[in-house]
Amino acid sequence: MPVKRVKSVSVTRPIMYGNVAVPLEAVDRKKDTPEDHTHKWTVFVRDPAGKDDLGYFIKKVSFKLHDTYANSLRTIEKPPFEVTETGWGEFEITIRIVFAQAAAEKTIVLYHHLKLHPFGPGVVPGETPKPQPVESILYDELVFCEPTEAMFQILTSRPGAVIPTKPDPPLKPFSYQTETEEIDRLDAANEQVLEQLKKLKEQIQELEKEKAQLQA
Repeated sequence: MPVKRVKSVSVTRPIMYGNVAVPLEAVDRKKDTPEDHTHKWTVFVRDPAGKDDLGYFIKKVSFKLHDTYANSLRTIEKPPFEVTETGWGEFEITIRIVFAQAAAEKTIVLYHHLKLHPFGPGVVPGETPKPQPVESILYDELVFCEPTEAMFQILTSRPGAVIPTKPDPPLKPFSYQTETEEIDRLDAANEQVLEQLKKLKEQIQELEKEKAQLQA
């Protein structure tokens, strides 16, 4: 049977995703924790309002960790949608959000760079920062354009999408520094590419000169 959709309608649902990390020296280190691990961290997909009720329209969330982790693909099938681990390095985590089967909506893929070390104002390069929690959290909105009738019913079944004006407890600030830092990384990568292209162009010009001299 063809899937019926609600025409000319878009429904949004806010989410926040990211990670929190704390140095192991600030918490109790378990006996089986590898000696080279320096931080305990949690990566997650949550409701910005702090209700953790995303399970009414999200079926499961998969987190693809670095391949060095045992069972690097972690699939969480009920809230809270999060994974807690320990480690020493930062890496990119792929987050796949799968919606309720009856909704017939495509899987959404997000990418999050695991953050373990402080950044932003007050952080002096080269200095060892004091042990403190680190947050790297982004706010986003899932937009369902002309959702299926089943998804429309699911999304409108409860008013869980509205962020309260004065939440209790107050919402933690989202780390817009992460976006700025990502732009800086892209700019640096672009500069490296331009520099490599410049060197390659110079090499080609030298080869053309040598070729011209040989033919003269």
